[in-house]
Amino acid sequence: MSYSPMQSTVVAGPWQAPPPPPPMPAPRRTPERRKAPPAGDPSMLREGLTPAQLVTLEALEIFRWRLAFVRRPLFQAPIPVLFDQGDTRFVVIREDGTLDETPTLKLRS
Repeated sequence: MSYSPMQSTVVAGPWQAPPPPPPMPAPRRTPERRKAPPAGDPSMLREGLTPAQLVTLEALEIFRWRLAFVRRPLFQAPIPVLFDQGDTRFVVIREDGTLDETPTLKLRS
């Protein structure tokens, strides 16, 4: 038995080249997750505050201070942060209800 390699030939035909594939759509971007959470019910911020913190909070709200947010560190009392009417100053209400007017809290600008 002898082995003879087969030869292939390419025949140019009357047909046209296939059309190019359609362009790939732009990759989908994931939504931005760093947006501020929607402003919910303000009473939700008060949940978990100590009675002393609630009394101090209500007293400050008379003078137009507003509860901006509450930090909730693990295994510690919540830390409510209040801003004045012009958003120029902020204070923290400690667990015993006293005000900390010079907190060591770092805020993003």
